[in-house]
Amino acid sequence: MPEDWPEYRGEALRLGILASGKGSNFTAIVQAISAQKLPAVITGVVYNNPGAAVSQRAQAAGVKTQLINHRDYPDREAFDAAIVHTLRQWGTEWVIMAGWMRQATAVLLEPFGTRILNIHPSLLPAFPGLQAVERALQAGVKITGCTVHRVVLAVDSGPIVAQAAVPVLPADTVATLHARIQVQEHRLYPQAILWAAVGNC
Repeated sequence: MPEDWPEYRGEALRLGILASGKGSNFTAIVQAISAQKLPAVITGVVYNNPGAAVSQRAQAAGVKTQLINHRDYPDREAFDAAIVHTLRQWGTEWVIMAGWMRQATAVLLEPFGTRILNIHPSLLPAFPGLQAVERALQAGVKITGCTVHRVVLAVDSGPIVAQAAVPVLPADTVATLHARIQVQEHRLYPQAILWAAVGNC
């Protein structure tokens, strides 16, 4: 994990956020932008679950939102095509998956190339996919953490941008361990976006 924010001299990064749930990583990105650590603007938030709390977080931050419910589309490709259409309308340049619980297809990946990032609650390549925190506990590992990576077709297997380690404590439950991982996610993700943009990872 890089210790310093890299120097960036370009125009503000235009970030489109994809989120399915509470939106805590969205909030961390907003805070990094407000603190002038991350030179970016959020073009909008796409969310796929009608009750997702991220929509309220975005509205409170003055960020536009768009519900694109995957249940309304016949397949993943049609769903991703609707997302791409919206992101293009917003002028999005980087796609930031922040608790996005859908597998991307080539329809989403091809227009944005390496400019799609995801954060995963494990030290990849360990425990890719769903229930990563539960599986880490079941495996008895002593250290887990979170990983920011570029998105490719295979789930959680793209090039790694940055990682942060979190010790697993003897008394940990899924809830306590996940909470500590999230603390590191919120620190790591905004910084990793900038590292990815300057091409250092």
